[in-house]
Amino acid sequence: MPTKTKQSTKGFLLRLDPSAMEEVERWAAAEFRSVNGQLQWIVNDALRRYRRSKKDDTPVSPSDSETTE
Repeated sequence: MPTKTKQSTKGFLLRLDPSAMEEVERWAAAEFRSVNGQLQWIVNDALRRYRRSKKDDTPVSPSDSETTE
């Protein structure tokens, strides 16, 4: 009987418009990641930047976050 690892992932459905999905696919390819891996990285990076993750308690100032508009 296989044992569950302590770090398991939880799946969910994510809907993206086609242009956003194409951007994610290009970004993932540029960084040699799968689309799933890229989305996980994006979410974890956002949590870290905005101090939502318990893994990194380093304060983030508004100037530290990149804005692209």
